[in-house]
Amino acid sequence: MAEPAAVTGLALLLWQVDPHDQARLTTPFFHAAAAAAMDLQVEIFFSARSVLLLKPGVAASLRASQQHDKTVLQAMQEAVAQGAKLLACSDALAAQGLSREGLIPECSGHGGAVQFMDRLADPAWRCLVF
Repeated sequence: MAEPAAVTGLALLLWQVDPHDQARLTTPFFHAAAAAAMDLQVEIFFSARSVLLLKPGVAASLRASQQHDKTVLQAMQEAVAQGAKLLACSDALAAQGLSREGLIPECSGHGGAVQFMDRLADPAWRCLVF
């Protein structure tokens, strides 16, 4: 029997994350930063309305709560600083009237259903949906 593959990566799909539901916005990025700090490859896939967080000014204007000093953009930047990659679904961008060129510089590029499902099928990756 073959040994199970060691876990080398974490893919997070942001599906229910919506700028209008601020209380849930920072949690995925804290998990991403923690996993990246543990030397895991981390990819965060922005889908549906979560791509709005990649529009300049949106995440910078949001906090998880009034008692939380850190903005959502700062939480995203911490994850990126640890090595996480932010990937935007091209279909979600189109649905929200956005283009790759108009996104925050922390966004690494495109990544959607095919790329996320590839990670899901890879035994060396774990996947979370937010």
